[in-house]
Amino acid sequence: MERDAMPTVPEDLLAELRRLHQHDPGLLDSSLPKWGLTPLSGGRSNRVYRWDCSDGPACLKLYRTDKRDRSGSEALALSHLAKHGVDRVPQLLWHDDHELLPASAMTLLPGAPLDADAHLGKPWTAMVEKQREMLNVPVGPFIETPRSESADHYLHRITQVWAPTLREAEPGPLTNDLEAVLATWEESGDARALAAPASRVFSHGDSNLLNWLWEEQSGTIGVVDFEFAGYSDLAYEAAELVEHISMRHIDDDTLRALVMDLGVDDDAHRERFLAAQRTCALRWLAVLWKQRGKRAEEFEVQRQRARYLQQASFL
Repeated sequence: MERDAMPTVPEDLLAELRRLHQHDPGLLDSSLPKWGLTPLSGGRSNRVYRWDCSDGPACLKLYRTDKRDRSGSEALALSHLAKHGVDRVPQLLWHDDHELLPASAMTLLPGAPLDADAHLGKPWTAMVEKQREMLNVPVGPFIETPRSESADHYLHRITQVWAPTLREAEPGPLTNDLEAVLATWEESGDARALAAPASRVFSHGDSNLLNWLWEEQSGTIGVVDFEFAGYSDLAYEAAELVEHISMRHIDDDTLRALVMDLGVDDDAHRERFLAAQRTCALRWLAVLWKQRGKRAEEFEVQRQRARYLQQASFL
C-alpha cells in the first residue's frame, strides 16, 4: 500500500478495539471480519493483524504496555529508517499513542518468517547485507535509548537475578555445574569488558530469526518488529545475534563468517565480541534454566554451549 500522505487514524476502529481490550479481550485473538482484521503469527506479547482497509492490505499492531514505550520506539525507528532510505522495512502509516492500548498501522511486507530448522542459503546473504545497512544508519534519536536486551541488561539479570537464585537452589550435580559455569564467567572479566564504553550504532533490538521475512520470488528479505530498537555497539550486536536461541541450529563456521561480514574482524572488536558472546550464552542458559522442565533438550544444548565458549575461543 503506497501513501503520499499520512492517512487519518481510524478512530471508530480503535475505540472498538480498546472497548474489547477492556471488557472482552479474548475476542482480540480471533478474526474480526467487521473491521477487516485477521490475526498474524509472530506478534509475541502484542497483537498483530492483517488489516484489509479501504486502501488495501496493511498491518495493524496493538501494543502491550509496560516500562518500555514499545509503540513509540517502533514508530520512531520506522520514521528514522525511512529518513535514511532503508527499504524492506515497514512504512509507518499512522501511530496512535494511547495509555490503554497504543496502536500503529504500517505497510505489510511480503515473505515468510525464516524457519529456524531450515538451511538458510540465499536468505543468509540477504540478511547479513540488511544487518550491515541498519548498523550503518546514524543512531540519531536513539542516542540515549539502549536496545532491549542490552549488555547492561544482561549483566544485571545475570549478577543480580540469576546468580542469587542459583545459589539458593537445592544443591546437586546440576546446580554445582551451573555454579562453576557462573564462577568462570565472573572470573573472566567479561562484565568489566562490557561495562567499558564503545561506539554506538543503531540496533533493531531483537535478533529472533522470526523477524526476518524472506520473499523467494524476488530474492529479497525484509525485517519487522522494531519496538525494541535503540543504541548498541557493533561487537555486542554480532554476539547477541549469533548467540540468540533461534540461531542454535546454525553451525559455527557459518556464524563466524557472519561475524566477519558484519565487520568484527579486528583486535578493536574481537575481545569485546568474545566477552559479549560468552555473556549472551550465559544469559540464555539462565533463561532456559528457569524453563528446564518444559525445555529440557534446549537447556542441555545451551549448557554445553556456554561451557564450550568458556573453554575455546570462537574467533
